[in-house]
Amino acid sequence: MNTNTSKNLRLRLLVVSGFLAAFVTVSTMVIRIPTPTKGYINLGDCFVNISAWLLGPVYGAAAAGIGSALADIISGYTVYAGATLIIKALMAVASAVLYTKISRKLNSFPSRIIAAVAAEIIMVAGYALFEGILYGSAAAALTGVPSNIVQGIGGVITSVVLFEAVVSRVPAVKRFTGINK
Repeated sequence: MNTNTSKNLRLRLLVVSGFLAAFVTVSTMVIRIPTPTKGYINLGDCFVNISAWLLGPVYGAAAAGIGSALADIISGYTVYAGATLIIKALMAVASAVLYTKISRKLNSFPSRIIAAVAAEIIMVAGYALFEGILYGSAAAALTGVPSNIVQGIGGVITSVVLFEAVVSRVPAVKRFTGINK
């Protein structure tokens, strides 16, 4: 790959990463259902996974982590922003890497489901760990697990359905990512 092509690709990845970070922020903030643990259920995980599948582990993690952390900061959940940055970035890395490996053996749909489920398990475990540290109590941390599981289920369903039904069919996305399925 020549230098200009490489720079052009990096620039496109950076621009799309910024766009998706904004999408993650907005989708996290638009529909927020408060939970007893002072958190909320939202649609952000949908775009965390989509960012991972479109951009790969590095740029996808940046879009997912930054977009989600910005939503926490803007929404007044600043104490969660650092943990959210790390947890959502790890979710994107896992989703991107697993999808890439699994899709070599399975078709797109089940590969995305498996990758999204793994990402959501990271989310549930990550927030349980963080809240255990934050509240100094495993019992307090566990109160957030059911609502995070519900959010995770929603994240799996919305990300897989939206990607398969809409995103993967957009010609510009196909050209950018090389999606042939």
